[in-house]
Amino acid sequence: MLRQYFRFACSRKVVLIDPTRGVKAKCPSGFSGTTVAVDRQRQLFRRWTTGTDAHPHEALLGVLALLHAASSSEVRLLRVDDLDPSSRTIRLGRRPHPVPMDPASWSVLQRCLAHRADQSTDNPHVIVTRITKTGRAPASTAYVSHLLDPCGVPPRTLRSTRLADLVNTLDPKLVAAALGMDPEGVMIYLADHVDAIRLVEP
Repeated sequence: MLRQYFRFACSRKVVLIDPTRGVKAKCPSGFSGTTVAVDRQRQLFRRWTTGTDAHPHEALLGVLALLHAASSSEVRLLRVDDLDPSSRTIRLGRRPHPVPMDPASWSVLQRCLAHRADQSTDNPHVIVTRITKTGRAPASTAYVSHLLDPCGVPPRTLRSTRLADLVNTLDPKLVAAALGMDPEGVMIYLADHVDAIRLVEP
């Protein structure tokens, strides 16, 4: 912030010298975002799998983000031909391998497909809105970004929660390979501590 301010001030000749030039700010390189507590995850999972209040689009984005670390973009661009009913797998974004669906995720996906079928659309995407049902474009980024507003948890937070859990329980390089991510992008989710329950009692 200071660098930006003094660059602006120098360009307007408010000051003659930028005092922040050459000063390096040491920022933590680890993940500093928020994650969802386990109890809250259970509540959300029940809302999307057994509850009746959630819209099918909300449930699909929520479950895929919570269980499969799917991004909003991956869900928004998911197409019907990305689904393989015979093996119950889906292709998400640039992931190198199909993603196996657990029974709960597959059931939520079927609800979303039933909602899509009710709209009698030729749009190839799984998430179809009133605006996109007459065309072939995916739902807007703004629409998908607000799908989880009713439950109060952003999609990015759910995805970060799942990534942090996967990276800290599995090999980060394997997680990066499975999700089609850059290994450096995954490493930030490594915890800087060891859970007390994993320590051997003296």
